[in-house]
Amino acid sequence: MKEITQKKRADLAIAALKKEYPGAVCSLVYTDPLQLLIATRLSAQCTDARVNLVTPALFEKFRTARDFAEADVSEVEELIKSCGLYKTKARDIVTMCSQLCESFEGEVPGTIEELTSLAGIGRKTANLVVGDIFKKPAVVVDTHCIRITSRLGFHDIKDPKKIEFILKEVLDPKESNDFCHRLVLHGRAVCTARKPKCEECCMKEFCKYAQENK
Repeated sequence: MKEITQKKRADLAIAALKKEYPGAVCSLVYTDPLQLLIATRLSAQCTDARVNLVTPALFEKFRTARDFAEADVSEVEELIKSCGLYKTKARDIVTMCSQLCESFEGEVPGTIEELTSLAGIGRKTANLVVGDIFKKPAVVVDTHCIRITSRLGFHDIKDPKKIEFILKEVLDPKESNDFCHRLVLHGRAVCTARKPKCEECCMKEFCKYAQENK
């Protein structure tokens, strides 16, 4: 494989995934910024499909940040029990919503710095909210993103924050949000953790892993 620049590799990856998955959207179901924030917190070490089964009843009972802030943690626990780590998640959600009421008038803020000041909210969730809700350039570094961008040849590390900034250097900002959503779809369907299906992959011609494992 002729060596290409990382910027060129990024452009090729964006184009290939856009063609393969034209309708890339977040797979979590939500109707407002608070719901996305909470659903993403619930998705830690849990599938989006499971979260989508849990959130309708949760959001029916608690509709605003104030509702969650005034909730008994045990009530939230009961509704999210099947998501795993439910005690920690319930505590974080109630605390986070209290912080939203105290510092942001009950509204979800629009910057990475403000979002990561909230209980239980890391850069992955903050980037998702900033990108999907506020339509700002963002890079959501989840397990699919870490795995696939490593195989493509962008890095050989596991640190999500460092990977985020590496990708921000090479990805077209207008494309980065959708690129990350498409990585999730590609990671589930083709570039799986255990055995990537390189022969089926739309990026095999410029992927370092695919080229090295022909």
